[in-house]
Amino acid sequence: MSREQSQPGGKGAAPIVVHRLTGAAGRRVTIHSGRAGLAHSDADLVEFLRRAGLPDASELLDDPSWVEWQGGRPHQYGAE
Repeated sequence: MSREQSQPGGKGAAPIVVHRLTGAAGRRVTIHSGRAGLAHSDADLVEFLRRAGLPDASELLDDPSWVEWQGGRPHQYGAE
């Protein structure tokens, strides 16, 4: 899937959700409501997005129309 094909079109919800911190020091990631994996770093998140067809994913992490960070600060994956 190309970035243009998957770009959000004003539907109100970001297609990528980085969920709350888990007890396992990571964050569950969903893409279009499908489970992508447990991210322990931005590198993990970028890899999940690359596998979903977004090779320039690192540019999307701080774009709220693409990524919704739930519970906790963006880019935080464990207790600090």
